[in-house]
Amino acid sequence: MRPSARIPGILAGLVLATGGIVAAAPAATAAAPTSVQDCENYIAQHSSKKGTAGIGQACYEGSIGNQTSCAASLTAVGISANVASGACRAAH
Repeated sequence: MRPSARIPGILAGLVLATGGIVAAAPAATAAAPTSVQDCENYIAQHSSKKGTAGIGQACYEGSIGNQTSCAASLTAVGISANVASGACRAAH
């Protein structure tokens, strides 16, 4: 096979390989909304603060693995450190 004929074949293989990765990626992020809701539900059950602005964003931070930012944001809006820690664990 000539080198000029191999290049399109290699490029086609790369496109197919990356297409499989891209197709699988949405399945990996499907759990994030449920995790955020789990975090918000934990706060609703264990704290008197409900519907405070910033809780959703903090829970999102926890769902993507940023536990430090999640806990700090929740304590900044008046959630106790223990409840914030539990809620961030629920999000992750």
